[in-house]
Amino acid sequence: MEESRFIAGQPVPVGTGKVSVQRVLCANASMMTGPGTNTYVLGDRDMAVVDPGPALPDHTDAIMQALADRPLKWIFVTHTHGDHSPGTSALQALTGACVIGMAPPPGALYQDASFAPDRLYQDGERIICDGFTMQLIRTPGHVSNHICFLLEEDGLLFTGDHILQGTTPVILPPDGDMGDYLASLEQLRGLPLQALAPGHGEIMREPAQVINTLVRHRLRREQKIVNALQNLGPATLDTLVLQAYDDVAEHLLPWAKKTLLAHLIKLLRDGRAAVDGDATDAAAQWAPNRD
Repeated sequence: MEESRFIAGQPVPVGTGKVSVQRVLCANASMMTGPGTNTYVLGDRDMAVVDPGPALPDHTDAIMQALADRPLKWIFVTHTHGDHSPGTSALQALTGACVIGMAPPPGALYQDASFAPDRLYQDGERIICDGFTMQLIRTPGHVSNHICFLLEEDGLLFTGDHILQGTTPVILPPDGDMGDYLASLEQLRGLPLQALAPGHGEIMREPAQVINTLVRHRLRREQKIVNALQNLGPATLDTLVLQAYDDVAEHLLPWAKKTLLAHLIKLLRDGRAAVDGDATDAAAQWAPNRD
């Protein structure tokens, strides 16, 4: 990745075809957000924004500067984590734009409870903008209310945290679901994709290869977890993660445990694992299903 292309607040052209697309990077770089959250600004006259990011005044100002006094008509939000959606309220107040996305599920962790779309949107719905069309693609998995948006004219898919550049997203049970995640990846294979625009990182211009690699990674990890269950017998998450994620840095293990649990819940549902206790309890004992 080119350092010069990841300077917070500076609009960078990242369009892959007919429609003008700029990325405005938020100054929220961290272990979990990489260089920071990508906000995308689309259009030439009546404008659209994808993922306004966190509620940081400097980032909202940077988005407004990228709009360059052109009216903002649409705000698309991939999901309601704190690094993607809380900036929506301020941006809508400044512009009156229509907010498109899915409300957070009640009581779910790490969600932006302030987010409210203008209406209920449906999977596959097409939003006709000024010179371009955005299609809503429901992609539950990372969280249950995740949406990808397809810029139809250019085959550019805004992936939020469903597909990231250079890393794999954390799946966050009980709201996040590994089975749903793999099914969501599978449905993307049928779309006419030319490139992927992630919530963090660079544009990816070989979408089929990226998706195939991601599916293989998840299935290899699943098999590694099955092997760990067979080797260890009854074991807690704390024990399993050390063997199933022995290739992950220690400081990332708390997040790895969340995705491990998502895999185990899928294996339980598939009849390949058994659990003694509540599956969401850290003290629960997991084992291979011997039935």
